[in-house]
Amino acid sequence: INLIGKDWCLITAGSIESFNTMTASWGSMGFLWGKPVVTIFVRPQRHTYGFIETNDTFTLSFFKEEYRKALTICGTKSGKDTDKVKEAGITPFAPLQDCVAFREARLVIKCKKLYKSLLTEENFIDKSIIPAWYKDGDFHYVYVAEIENIWQE
Repeated sequence: INLIGKDWCLITAGSIESFNTMTASWGSMGFLWGKPVVTIFVRPQRHTYGFIETNDTFTLSFFKEEYRKALTICGTKSGKDTDKVKEAGITPFAPLQDCVAFREARLVIKCKKLYKSLLTEENFIDKSIIPAWYKDGDFHYVYVAEIENIWQE
């Protein structure tokens, strides 16, 4: 729970030639449909959303606390407007042909998409969540993905 909620991670999709990354502090890991899985949440306004949509896989990269500033940069700047990876001082690499991660990460999880759904107002049982997190109606897409590979320092 702390890996995602407290430590944060980078969700990265694309190829080494063309990718984007974003910081995430929402998500989960578990077991579903007979597979080890992660669940991530991405708003469609995020530049990374297009990369997740057009690729079958993505990675989650987890860092030591000394990279908090890098994670903040990747969570507040858009890859559309700036080279936030360069600004964050992290080094992209391709551990496998179809994914991108960062050399400084202490843990990388490669994931293959299995399911996608949009959170909708009518499906919230606790309606108090909506004004707190979705006052503009900008609901997240939810992705469930199979964990295919893990690299750890």
